[in-house]
Amino acid sequence: MYIACPKCDWRPDAQSLWQCTCGHQWNTFQTHGVCPACGKVWKMTACSRYDGCGQWSDHEDWYHDDAAPTVEEFLENPERIVISTPV
Repeated sequence: MYIACPKCDWRPDAQSLWQCTCGHQWNTFQTHGVCPACGKVWKMTACSRYDGCGQWSDHEDWYHDDAAPTVEEFLENPERIVISTPV
């Protein structure tokens, strides 16, 4: 599994931090979106506005299966995109 923004594929590292409304800063993926200081559950997670797209996405959508192609892989090899058509 890897963690990446579902909108732009930016991948946070262990030093990437988010800030809770209580002021605490931590890596949200180390706690699956729960602030360790106040216990607030973040169902939405913002992408980095500096390194990524800055948009909000459902926290669960950041978790990706390693077997699934990345956005870059799709763009480099578009013929891998399979479109299901009715038979």
